[in-house]
Amino acid sequence: MRLQAVPYVVPFGAFLVFLAVRDYLPFGPGVEYPLRVLAVTTVLLVFSRPVLSFRPSRPIYGLAFGIGVFAVWVLPDILWPAYRELWIFRNGLVGEAASTIPPDIRADPVFLIFRIAGTSVLVPIIEELFWRGWLMRYLIVADFRRVPLGTYSALSFWVTALLFASEHGPYWDVGLMAGVAYNWWMVRSGNLADCILAHAVTNACLAAYVVIGGAWQYWL
Repeated sequence: MRLQAVPYVVPFGAFLVFLAVRDYLPFGPGVEYPLRVLAVTTVLLVFSRPVLSFRPSRPIYGLAFGIGVFAVWVLPDILWPAYRELWIFRNGLVGEAASTIPPDIRADPVFLIFRIAGTSVLVPIIEELFWRGWLMRYLIVADFRRVPLGTYSALSFWVTALLFASEHGPYWDVGLMAGVAYNWWMVRSGNLADCILAHAVTNACLAAYVVIGGAWQYWL
């Protein structure tokens, strides 16, 4: 990996490492997730500060866009409660829509603070850096910094959307729609901060839906 990719790739990679080893750690989600948030935030601050921007060009549109993606995420299950029971969303490849968070920590305020912050702030930043800040451009030209943010290529657009969908397990269908939506917003805005904002709004709405509505299956 070329050094210029480090700020975009390393924080997301660190997050994936924690996901890969979490079942082997000697403590549960109540400790693992806060540690993950703290560790990945540290990695982000160390490696990615030079490329971070939090100045969206269209904040109102980004807010509305993020709410729209949240609606896309939950509407299938609201309109068709047995939707996730279909075999294409419940199998050995994608897993199943069941939360890994034990019931006894779902009311733990420390865990909830870190989980909400991680979901609503950290994850949108590291995912947008990786998917739309790096991969969408890297798939066009390996020296991705030569490619302006938001440059459209059918190959990079759809490969990024499909890989983004695969990251979301049994929610791959809405993950694909979200990936297409965020990619489109990146092409439209040409501003990574706009995508970070939209993604953060989507995840914050989903976090509120999970905690207030008890829809814990969305937090895998």
